[in-house]
Amino acid sequence: MLRISDNIAIEDWELTEQFVRSSGPGGQNVNKVSTAVELRFEAERSPNLTPAIKTRLRRIAGRRWTRDGALVIQCDETRSQARNRTIARERLSDLIRQAQTKPKKRIPTKPTKGSVRRRLDAKTRRGEIKALRGQVTRD
Repeated sequence: MLRISDNIAIEDWELTEQFVRSSGPGGQNVNKVSTAVELRFEAERSPNLTPAIKTRLRRIAGRRWTRDGALVIQCDETRSQARNRTIARERLSDLIRQAQTKPKKRIPTKPTKGSVRRRLDAKTRRGEIKALRGQVTRD
């Protein structure tokens, strides 16, 4: 069981881990040992997450969210399978914690009358300066 917070804990049946070979340089080790981990969390079916958290998690996850409602996290940072597994689980818990916090509602504000007046005066002055530019005529 993966404990996220006081009221959210992910059960073992919701997580699936698959170990694959890492890509990139690494010599013989990368060709023989499956150290990279692919952690799959069945978020849509999870009874521990509220619908609001699920929708925020879907938005935060982006491309990591699959069509069937699973969150896939890949990690191949280290040469250790156990360390990659820990990192992937930490990333999952960070994403869920981030989805837990409700975003602040933006309160639209109006500019003050003074700031509107100052802006329009500056525009008028700048327009007058530009209007004075032009070809010089001979008298």
